[in-house]
Amino acid sequence: MPEAPHRLPALFVGHGSPMNALEDTPFTRGWREAAARLPRPRAIVCVSAHWETRGVSVGAAEQPQTIHDFYGFPQALFDVRYPAPGDPALARRIAQLAKGAEVHLDKDRGLDHGVWSVLRVMYPAADIPVVPLSLDTTRSPAAHAALARELAPLRDDGVLILGSGNIVHNLREFSFRDPTPLDWAVRADARVRALIEAGDYAALGDPNALGPDVLRGIAGPEHFLPLLYVLSLQQPGDAIGFFNDTVTGSISMTCVQVG
Repeated sequence: MPEAPHRLPALFVGHGSPMNALEDTPFTRGWREAAARLPRPRAIVCVSAHWETRGVSVGAAEQPQTIHDFYGFPQALFDVRYPAPGDPALARRIAQLAKGAEVHLDKDRGLDHGVWSVLRVMYPAADIPVVPLSLDTTRSPAAHAALARELAPLRDDGVLILGSGNIVHNLREFSFRDPTPLDWAVRADARVRALIEAGDYAALGDPNALGPDVLRGIAGPEHFLPLLYVLSLQQPGDAIGFFNDTVTGSISMTCVQVG
């Protein structure tokens, strides 16, 4: 893979089921193709839906453990390990950049499935340092976006900032027996993509502007907020691209590339 350019793209990935870490699907093929077309990052900072904290935390472990934060899946999934190294120096750099937040360096935090289920497909050698960044549950969408903008210089340092969640994620209405896309979920995904294409990122953080279908799809904000991080990193001249733009039941697998 080519070396990282002056500015690396940022990426939002709809991660869906952790079983994607084991299966060959259209979604995993899309992730693999994205990794192949991106310059190889020197490190990855991942904002995952599955690490929520009060206050901002960043993983500063030398060797993050693989966290199996789910139940009811085959043993093979629990046996997966993603032994990527950490990067404590990068964690400290994030804390320095985040002027609007006091960042806690968590030396024990591992990689949750929102991180490793995607990276195991994109970078199977696990040889790129990975630093997880938490979602502070006390922050507003605008405050999350402001924090993301403070981290923009990392893109110029060859760091891939990866948001892992889902634009539409309503498990209460999801059926494993029937993955037919629900009409409202399709409309919600299309509405968000239209707002992104229009550059109306403020509307993405405004419940009054999103509409009932999108609010129904967000259900809880943790899978939606990583999208705001990635979009907030857009710089002048950065193009926006979509891939894996598919809805399964009440879950959108749409991915967004910035730059």
